[in-house]
Amino acid sequence: DSTAHAFTFNLTPCSIVNKPVWKAALTWIPRSDINFLKVVFNVWYDGTKALHWREVLCSGADDKYSECATLKGETLATKFDIKGARITFPKGNYNIILQAFSDDAESKMAICLNFTMIVKQDTF
Repeated sequence: DSTAHAFTFNLTPCSIVNKPVWKAALTWIPRSDINFLKVVFNVWYDGTKALHWREVLCSGADDKYSECATLKGETLATKFDIKGARITFPKGNYNIILQAFSDDAESKMAICLNFTMIVKQDTF
């Protein structure tokens, strides 16, 4: 729907974007129970897809994330590290589209975010 979602995402500190571990915080009030959740994350740079990541985070059975039991209207607030191999982001503007679906076929969208990440300096 067109009503604004209560959603925040923070990457702290922003200056560590090209470091091996990122500290992240997420707050969201979902409009339906989170029984199944598939996330699709696309990053575009200069008209070219730079990153594509798709993952089922909640399947409804033996989920490893406690957030998977969040009910409609409850505040989901979590902090986590993002670590592991990743691309290095050169200086520039990146268009990011993050979609979350409540079904595996990606027909029931739970949320869609379109934002810009600005990297102000190249990696040294």
